Amino acid sequence: SKKKRTFAHMKYNKTEYQALGVTAEVTSFAPEGAVGEWHAMLHVRPADDTFQQQYERLRQGERLIKEELAGKGAQTVFKRYFLSDATNQQPLIKESADPCTTSYIQQSPLDGSKVAVWIYFVSGAEVTTGEDDYNSTLVRSGSYEHLWTMGMVVPEGSSYAQTRTLLEDYEALLAARSMTIRDNCIRTWFFVRDVDTSYRGMVVARRENFEQEGLTRDSHYIASTGIGGSPADTRAIIQLGSYAVKGLKPEQIKYLYAQSHLNRTDEYGVTFERGTKLQYGDSSHLIISGTASIDNRGEVLHAGNVMQQTCRMWENVEALLKEGGAGYDDVMQIVVYLRDISDYGLVKRLFAERFPHMPTVFPLAPVCRPTWLIEMECMAVTPEGNSTYGNF
Repeated sequence: SKKKRTFAHMKYNKTEYQALGVTAEVTSFAPEGAVGEWHAMLHVRPADDTFQQQYERLRQGERLIKEELAGKGAQTVFKRYFLSDATNQQPLIKESADPCTTSYIQQSPLDGSKVAVWIYFVSGAEVTTGEDDYNSTLVRSGSYEHLWTMGMVVPEGSSYAQTRTLLEDYEALLAARSMTIRDNCIRTWFFVRDVDTSYRGMVVARRENFEQEGLTRDSHYIASTGIGGSPADTRAIIQLGSYAVKGLKPEQIKYLYAQSHLNRTDEYGVTFERGTKLQYGDSSHLIISGTASIDNRGEVLHAGNVMQQTCRMWENVEALLKEGGAGYDDVMQIVVYLRDISDYGLVKRLFAERFPHMPTVFPLAPVCRPTWLIEMECMAVTPEGNSTYGNF
């Protein structure tokens, strides 16, 4: 069964593959004659079966979505698997992995299943993968090169040492493509094992690295999510994912602050941007970092009340989107991180009421401050561009 909802420039489809027990939520932004984009969230209904059985059903759902989008010229750019036991499950998935950069992270889907997946597709661009040790995916469109790199880990050291090594490895990867973290990196994800104790080391190492690379409050930082999540390698404390773009002019990039609602992150010792807007000739893309219930003094709001924290989080994200000339109708996908599994039923209902059409996944993942019960991130695209620049 299928349900469709269309805004002026965005289409949302929800397909129930009843025989598979798989639900596919897909958003498309595909203007005529331009690069098209699709975000898909696939969920599998638990049936007291094994991971292998759930994954095979999910995998069949992936194939059906890919076949449908292949008819529109879409190719896979990246995948992120949300797993209940990454150490045991990642090897089983990799046996049938698609040729794209892929993240496997232990953040259990809160619907009771063992696995969910987020997939990003594009059409009308040249897509290549596997040209480095991290199986990065490179998307060439017009004068731009979009580089997605997922699942970077190192197997030894503290959270501080691993973060330093990961950033240095990533900077070497960028340098091989004539890019730098300061000029080209747009977005990062830091998944942190035991975030309540290991997050601080990551924060310090990132700040030191950024200072060395010329990233400061007066220049800019990078949109990011730092969240609880266990890599499959039991020796790894930190897993890094990233997105970089080559070919942008500095004036195409706008950093989003929403200072009526949020403070600058460096005021409480961390170094990331709340959000980033990329303006192209034919569209604008907004990347919203992990956002929680916080005020413009950096204080956590509504401690202990997940409903009130959810509403404040929505308000903060809406303020960031508005500053970038967008709104929730422009959002293509949402990831909602929850600290307490018992909050899932309420939060799921709240999101279903406000965003019934939106591709969304709810993983179990503690936020970086223990008093934050919920955090969300999203990506948005609008058809408003600036003809001064090349198209996406």
